[in-house]
Amino acid sequence: MALSFNMKRPPVKALIYWTTVICVWALIFAVGFIAVFAIDLPDTSSLYKTDRTPSITYLDRSGALIAVRGSQFAPPVKIDDLPDYVPAAFIAIEDRRFYHHFGFDPIGMGRALVRNATKKGGNLAGGSTITQQLARNLFLSADQNIKRKIQELILAVWLEVKFSKKEILALYLNRVYFGAGAYGIEAAAQRYFNKPAKDLTIGESAMLAGMMKGPSRYSPLSDQERARKRTQIVLNEMVDAKVITVAQRDEVFKTGVKVTRTLATEHAQYFVDWLDGELGSMIDLSKISDDLIVETTLDLPIQTDAERAVKAMMARDAKKKVEQAALVAVDGEGRIRAMIGGVSYTDSQFNRAVEAKRQAGSAFKPFVYLTAMESGNYTPISPVVDEEFSIGDWKPENYTKKYLGNITLTTALAQSVNTVAARLANDVGRSNVASTARRLGIESKINTDPAMALGTADVTPIEMAQAYVPFSNGGYKAKAHGIVRIRTAAGKVLFQSNMGANDNRVQVINNPALDYMNIMMREVVRSGTGSGVRLSQFDIAGKTGTTSDYRDAWFVGYTGGFVTAVWVGRDNNTQMAKVTGGGTPAAIWREFMSKALTRIKVSPIPAGPGGGLNETASSAVDDLLNSEASAEAPNIIVEPTPEPKKEEAAPPKNIDDVFEEAQRQSR
Repeated sequence: MALSFNMKRPPVKALIYWTTVICVWALIFAVGFIAVFAIDLPDTSSLYKTDRTPSITYLDRSGALIAVRGSQFAPPVKIDDLPDYVPAAFIAIEDRRFYHHFGFDPIGMGRALVRNATKKGGNLAGGSTITQQLARNLFLSADQNIKRKIQELILAVWLEVKFSKKEILALYLNRVYFGAGAYGIEAAAQRYFNKPAKDLTIGESAMLAGMMKGPSRYSPLSDQERARKRTQIVLNEMVDAKVITVAQRDEVFKTGVKVTRTLATEHAQYFVDWLDGELGSMIDLSKISDDLIVETTLDLPIQTDAERAVKAMMARDAKKKVEQAALVAVDGEGRIRAMIGGVSYTDSQFNRAVEAKRQAGSAFKPFVYLTAMESGNYTPISPVVDEEFSIGDWKPENYTKKYLGNITLTTALAQSVNTVAARLANDVGRSNVASTARRLGIESKINTDPAMALGTADVTPIEMAQAYVPFSNGGYKAKAHGIVRIRTAAGKVLFQSNMGANDNRVQVINNPALDYMNIMMREVVRSGTGSGVRLSQFDIAGKTGTTSDYRDAWFVGYTGGFVTAVWVGRDNNTQMAKVTGGGTPAAIWREFMSKALTRIKVSPIPAGPGGGLNETASSAVDDLLNSEASAEAPNIIVEPTPEPKKEEAAPPKNIDDVFEEAQRQSR
């Protein structure tokens, strides 16, 4: 008898059977799939470790924050210590379903896929949850590939199993990167708003949450407008999530969000870059494990004045093909109070104030004249002749292509007469002029060819500023410096500067040469090429500088104990549109100094050793100078002294006799 078997299952049993089979195989596949990608998962034991270099915090001379370099971490904050809207801001913009998923959000991922498939260009939408972002930040690289994404999902699920939602959120806020070297909500609050995280406002919280999309791109330090728009988006999301009310959002719109002023000072970063390079010569950074505090000489209000002056005058003269500028302001002890290394730090981090060596032009001439005054054969009113002459095959030419004839040395410097400077350097010795410049603070190589008197040496703005300091402080050399003290965050002092201390000062200009030079450089401002910088309420002196073909333009000027050097030009060393030292550089200098000098204790330019010339001698010089120079007509040609009439009892004394008589009266 044959047996027959009906192998066909009822539909319900078949469904159960095949569903079970599929699930089993899916489970096997999933386990195998996860095992493959879990083989080289990172070590999760490093969850609470932070591997970083010490941070370096830079403070200005009054203790205000300038910048923080290196990775900055702060003690972790507890979620319960933060206002409710702080973590809620991050959830609203980054992961609205945070409390409802198990590490990853299929709905959010699907929405991101659809959005990316229909989006034309631009940035792609992301579907990462806060847990996924934490897994990525803690354990994974930023590589965008399938393997990394799958590992991110595995680690996100592991985090959800191991920690509560509150703990995950706390880990996220304390470890996420906020740009500018700040890791964690506490460091970010201190960095951007100079306050602890527990005191963050709604607007500040929204701004920090908005930066998660791109810490550098949406930082208020790199692009304030982009940061503002992103903050607005976060605030709208917070309203939609019922985290805040419409009225609270509108109040933020009305009042705005104020970033710490010191961190918005972009150009101070040139100064900090320079100090970064200087630190290694003062302390052994390889042996430092603690965070450092660097107390600097910078004066942030004055630095802001410098930034505004450069920005305003460069914008005004943009049509003149002026591309870049540098500014260094130094006090009488060599402390740098302001430094501008370029028009835009964002566009170029090259620090022209300390790295760009450019020809000094006529701003170099004071070293020539000082050498002459120190020789004992010249005074400010010594007569000279502005005329054509040659040194070998080289013939100097004046900027105006004209010659003034018989003039004094003061007029020659005030009008920046090239022929007189070249002849003077040749007479006193060009090697002696180079020695004078080095003695005062020029450190770059100085050529000694016949044209050196016209400023063919390549120098930096910081060198020019420090070399003019002795003219401003009574004749003492001062090394330009930016660091006062270096200490650890715990207070241990690692370096203390003694620059500028009275017992370390070296006299590099003596009298009468110092007073002679100040007389002449005051005249540059009173009636000469620098007349555009006059500030009637201050005792001002200085010198313009313009190189051939208008490639470089300078103004270096000073009052008592305060010097500012300004340079403008183009990085490719091509010519500007007839920009001279009395033009854009002088305008920047005046705009800056008119503000900066109201912030510091200003004094007249001091006399040198022995008190300098007395009132009688100075009056005699002034009277003679007034007879041959006019503030209203600085380029006037002085006629030769006429022959005396026969009926006069005696001919007038020449100018050197008058000057010598005044000196005798002063003794």
